[in-house]
Amino acid sequence: MKRGFYTIMTAQFFSSLADNALFVVAVELLRSSHAPEWQRTALVPMFALFYVVLAPFVGAFADAKPKGRVMFISNAIKVVGCLLMLTPMHPLLAFSIVGLGAASYSPAKYGILTELLPPSQLVKANGWIEGLTIASIILGVVLGGQMVGPAVSGWLLGFDLPLVDTGLDTPAEAAIGCLVLVYALAAWFNTRIPLTGVAPRHMPSNPLALLPDFWTCNNRLWSDRLGQISLATTTLFWGVSGNLRYIVLAWAAAALGYGTTQASSLVGVVAIGTAIGAVAASMRMRLDQATRVMPLGIGMGLLVVLMNVIDNVWVAAPFLILLGALGGFLVVPMNALLQHRGHNLMGAGRSIAVQNFNEQACILVLGGLYSYSTSVGLSAFGAITAFGLVVAAAMWLIQRWHARNQREHPHELQRLLEIARRDDLHG
Repeated sequence: MKRGFYTIMTAQFFSSLADNALFVVAVELLRSSHAPEWQRTALVPMFALFYVVLAPFVGAFADAKPKGRVMFISNAIKVVGCLLMLTPMHPLLAFSIVGLGAASYSPAKYGILTELLPPSQLVKANGWIEGLTIASIILGVVLGGQMVGPAVSGWLLGFDLPLVDTGLDTPAEAAIGCLVLVYALAAWFNTRIPLTGVAPRHMPSNPLALLPDFWTCNNRLWSDRLGQISLATTTLFWGVSGNLRYIVLAWAAAALGYGTTQASSLVGVVAIGTAIGAVAASMRMRLDQATRVMPLGIGMGLLVVLMNVIDNVWVAAPFLILLGALGGFLVVPMNALLQHRGHNLMGAGRSIAVQNFNEQACILVLGGLYSYSTSVGLSAFGAITAFGLVVAAAMWLIQRWHARNQREHPHELQRLLEIARRDDLHG
């Protein structure tokens, strides 16, 4: 691997680490200020907001400038969002600014790999990226929980800078101040990313000119007999996973009496299970077998409902590992099939933009529904039950959709699966 690749990896690790730690800290910031429950649940959809709104534009923005510079700008936006959380601005609005930085970071992060590395190293590079991302999720949620816990927060609040009054008076505020430094460190690594020599592409003076092409690509993927099924499945998975971070925190508080610090460790347990499932799927599944894993999505929804009957951490930990493992085993082959169909239909870059849009829109919708259910007085247990049943029903409908395609378009599906099998064997 080229040296620049490891710089990209380091920057990505610290940026993602801070994202996940900040989420936990933001939950504690709202909790300690006695904000209503629905505001805490709204953190997830607020982070996803700009992913959806800017989906047609961020890819073109990433291609219009050196991608290392785009990643630097994105992390600088995250720093601004962090600092705004320490001002009178509402934490939800400030957190959405951090989401804006994340939305612009994503296409540059993946796009620079194709510019820096030869095709023969892309699979390995993506494996490193995904592996470090999972590691950053696990470490990030644990770090965030520990930073607002009594031991670490006491040390942070007791640390004084000479002649400087930081004005950080609560554990959450002290943690946010530290995470500003983590984002700044990631931004510094972005400045060390070498130029790839690829000429930037011109971005239209009127950004709205990008909309027709984006919607054409979106419709093309949803019209494909395999693309629509894989896109629907991965969209639902990421919608569930994105909101599961908060659902586990809320459930741990209601069922186990855990505070933010203890509950954050259980979020990391789900990520460990996801990693186990992802590795198992990569070893056992082929591209043309991807649609066979759809029943696991129904199982995920039902397991979310079963969380309500668990009140012991020794049962909860293996249960959450199983929940994460089902998700990991589901998403890896489906994501590979989606990337395969997207590459054949429109190219990798446009496909990633469409995928990000749909997945983040699902996070936004499911998170909005969960937040609304808590705002109207539904208990955490009731909201979790409703969430799990919606997921199981949606996955059942996707499975029926695929079965109808098999009945009505058997020859077309067979041809597409043959292409997938051939590319899997020879690609």
